[in-house]
Order: sequence, then structure tokens, then C-alpha cells
Amino acid sequence: MQDMIRKIIEADNEAKALNEANRKAAEEEKLKIEKEAEAIYKQQMDNAKKEIAKNDDYLEKRYTRKWTNIQAKQASALIKLKADYEQDCDRWVDDIVRRVLE
Repeated sequence: MQDMIRKIIEADNEAKALNEANRKAAEEEKLKIEKEAEAIYKQQMDNAKKEIAKNDDYLEKRYTRKWTNIQAKQASALIKLKADYEQDCDRWVDDIVRRVLE
């Protein structure tokens, strides 16, 4: 009888030890998965930030070119207007005065 009780106690102790080992293994696996998920998230965020930076550079260059073109067109138009003014100023004044006096 004592032998049977001893075997039952040993079996119970083995089951408890096995249960504890399984619990620890599950906890370790959970931590491992969490670390892997965190690493994947970090990698994806780093990739996204690089892609955003690349797009920012592209857009900045694109709009800088557009702005430069606009400024060049405005400067050209201003030069033309000044040249037209210098060339035709006296005629314009004469036309304005003539129209006012008519």
C-alpha cells in the first residue's frame, strides 16, 4: 500500500514538474514571439521612414524645379515689361493725354 501511495505521489510530482516545464516553455515562446513581432514592426517602420524620406526628397526637388521655372518666367516677363515700357513710354503717355483731352 505504501508503495502504491509513493508511486502516486511520484507520478503527481512528475506531472507537476512537467506542467511547470510546459508553462515555462510557453512563457518563453510567448516572449520570443513578442520580441520577433517587435523586431518586425521596427524593421517595417524603418523601411516606411526611408520610403517617406525618399519621397520627401523627390517632392522637394520637383517643387524646387517648378518654383525655379516660375521665378525664371516671372523674371523674363518683368524684363520684357520694362523693355516695353522704356520703348513705348512716351507713346503711351501721349495716347493717354490725347484720350483724356478728347
